[in-house]
Amino acid sequence: MKIGLNQFSSSPDKKDNLKRVSNILEKSENDLEIFPEYLMGVSESGVTRDYVHSLAEELDGEFSSSILDASREMGISVVYTLFLREKGRVYNVAVFAEKGVVRVVYRKIHLFDAYGYRESEIFASGKNLAVVDFKNFRIGLAVCFDLRFPELFRALAYRGVNLFIVPAAWYRGKYKLDQWRHLIAARAHENTSYLVAVDQVGKFFLGHSLVASPLGFIRFELGEKEEKLSIELEKGELEEAEKLVPVRKLWKRNLYSKWLERL
Repeated sequence: MKIGLNQFSSSPDKKDNLKRVSNILEKSENDLEIFPEYLMGVSESGVTRDYVHSLAEELDGEFSSSILDASREMGISVVYTLFLREKGRVYNVAVFAEKGVVRVVYRKIHLFDAYGYRESEIFASGKNLAVVDFKNFRIGLAVCFDLRFPELFRALAYRGVNLFIVPAAWYRGKYKLDQWRHLIAARAHENTSYLVAVDQVGKFFLGHSLVASPLGFIRFELGEKEEKLSIELEKGELEEAEKLVPVRKLWKRNLYSKWLERL
């Protein structure tokens, strides 16, 4: 499967960002294009409640519909993000669409209430996993801060996921690059899965979009500027990793459940 990683800095202008996404889809030769978190926009002051709520749309709004139209016309599948307005709330979501058809919507579960930020004052929290089968892979979606919660990724792996896709807007800061690399490698290796993380760049965000292998090493890493990378993932590498480190056969799910129930 050929995947495109699109690392860029979202402007404050939602229509400008939409135009850039459409242009990428029109030129794509990949099976799947992936875009970062906060794709709709980032203001000069960052990601604030007033700004996000002014941009938020329903799933059939102009932003999402335009991306789906381009995906359908070009025969390209896409993972994109948006500020989703739904039943009086706003969610930070990642959408997987196959050639213009929405297959699954993931509402970010773990909101970024850390390092002085309070994402929970902007968004409502999701409660459900998002899993979809595509091109002989089983894909699970997560978003940015979710990386710090291995339980989410293990729950996806229990459902057969072998490719994690993680749009992100990972803030810059002390040790943040080390954390980013280590968390991604660990989530991939402990579940013998691929992990593709596509990050924002610019004033606030780190960049360094990554692809981690099932054996936990960094296969590809981008820098701190806007950049695009096309990669190809092979199912055989998953099988080889599971032969070497057969964690999926050695899980003790019943024990884990008992321990957690006793808390």
